[in-house]
Amino acid sequence: MTDDVAGFLADLDGFITAEIVPLQDMDDNARFFDHRREWARTDFEAGGVPRAEWRALLAQARLLADRAGFLRYALPVELGGRDGSNLAMTIIREHLAAKGLGLHNDLQDESSVVGNFPVVALLHRFGTPEQRAEHIEDAITGRRPIAFALSEPDHGSDATWMQTSAIRSGDDWVINGAKRWNTGLPGATHDLVFARTSGSPGDAMGITAFLVPTDAPGFEVPFVWWTFNMPSDHAEVRLTDVRVPRSAVVGEVDCGIDLAQHFVHENRIRQAAASLGAGAYCVAEAVRYARERVTFGQPLATRQAIQWPLAELHTEAAMLRALIRDTAAHLDEQPDGLSGTTELSAEVSMCNYRANRFVCEAADRAMQVHGGLGYSRHKPFEHIYRHHRRYRITEGSEEIQLRRVAQHLFGFTRSAR
Repeated sequence: MTDDVAGFLADLDGFITAEIVPLQDMDDNARFFDHRREWARTDFEAGGVPRAEWRALLAQARLLADRAGFLRYALPVELGGRDGSNLAMTIIREHLAAKGLGLHNDLQDESSVVGNFPVVALLHRFGTPEQRAEHIEDAITGRRPIAFALSEPDHGSDATWMQTSAIRSGDDWVINGAKRWNTGLPGATHDLVFARTSGSPGDAMGITAFLVPTDAPGFEVPFVWWTFNMPSDHAEVRLTDVRVPRSAVVGEVDCGIDLAQHFVHENRIRQAAASLGAGAYCVAEAVRYARERVTFGQPLATRQAIQWPLAELHTEAAMLRALIRDTAAHLDEQPDGLSGTTELSAEVSMCNYRANRFVCEAADRAMQVHGGLGYSRHKPFEHIYRHHRRYRITEGSEEIQLRRVAQHLFGFTRSAR
């Protein structure tokens, strides 16, 4: 923990206390955070999407954080940020998640007073000057959100087998296919769509990324998937002869897999830190309750059946913290911020799958320690579990992460074949 990060956390806590907590307590905003949160947040009549009032509250918090200089911390200086490192971001995300649920770092839409902008990072690195000028600022402020479309009905983790295709037509491209779990829809003005433009199924090369307007003819959202945690921002998308200009291509033609890898690598280590923080919160709350709750004449905390599972989770958190921060520091040593070696990529995967499993175990244990109260929606543990359970599947399932670790462990890399 460097002095500058420690100072940032202190300033951040002061800002949350002075501006975000009063906003959360204002009017009837508390309804979004109580045990009936999904009924307050979700517009079921509109297909399960976030209610306009909920999105407006998130936007208000984002505006306050941006004005105070916190929202863009991780972004480059030229985008109004502070060039926050991967190490600093893991510390910050753990810190915010360890505070529990709240407007400061809500789980829905990955909303946080310190923003995580993977699509902005893609555009900043791979986009043309025109794309950066048109989209980046509006994506940061939320005026024109950009969704992310990689997975398909028949292809999730095996993205190189995608069936969505794009064919040249003069100076345009014509896209046909379907996307599933399209993150950020509806509500986005553009969708970052990955499509095969050459090569054969299974080839890493031959995939291209396109910025597609969501109001383009042939772009259809037939429904939004209802998920374990609601509201949902994961849509089913159909693309039928969607025509986009050559200027819609992000990065190089046929090299879109580089963009996808950049997206998931940056997100995986930061998500691991957030899962660690949320899990540590669950452990701390369970310990606090066990010390206060008296059964059969003694506090729960005096019983080994309560102590040992929490002691194991506490130990797991300490080991994860060391691994996550060490890996983040190694990522910062890479010239492009990516996991430049198979070994480092495996470390990112270890952080990700273990942290996401840890938070689910910690939330489940907190429910158990709290008994019936923990199972109720008057406590946040079931919400934390339902949200973080998704990360054991998305952006590379546990099995995919373990496969990456095994590839390094046994030498099953492309260079070794």
